[in-house]
Amino acid sequence: MSLIFSFPPVSAPSVTTLILGSMPGEASLRAQEYYAHPRNLFWKILGELIGANPDLPYPARLQKLTGAGLALWDVLQSCEREGSLDGDIDPYSIIPNDFATFFASHPRIEQVFFNGAMAETSFRRHVLKQLPADTTRSMRFTRLPSTSPANAGFSYARRLEAWRQIITANKAAQDSLT
Repeated sequence: MSLIFSFPPVSAPSVTTLILGSMPGEASLRAQEYYAHPRNLFWKILGELIGANPDLPYPARLQKLTGAGLALWDVLQSCEREGSLDGDIDPYSIIPNDFATFFASHPRIEQVFFNGAMAETSFRRHVLKQLPADTTRSMRFTRLPSTSPANAGFSYARRLEAWRQIITANKAAQDSLT
């Protein structure tokens, strides 16, 4: 098994919504870009929702993301895994990212969306119980269907419809601040 490390968060001080994956896959690690696998639907969906189209250069997609009030990160800082599948992560090797520091420096975050089951399960198991209760008291946590090509059980249309929640929740969070 190979020891792999995630990327730093993509964020801005004003973000109100956090999207969490589990750990970048092999294509993403090679490219040093979130969701770089050509069949992963993340950027296609975010393209429709906020204009972060996969055709845009990566830095422009990240600007669209933070400009829309969204942050992006992974639950895991490091783990051992062969290949790209979440199911191949050695559960004993998991080290989560430092969410206490992240949330302290991003106090406007009200909503956390998980890109699939592994992201949610890892966060609840390795992060949530370690955070002070007042950190997450006002946050809402929502699992969305994974954008991974391995999630063949969900059509693109069904995933897009589920992911629309991000826009509604983020708008409500931003409106509550004004």
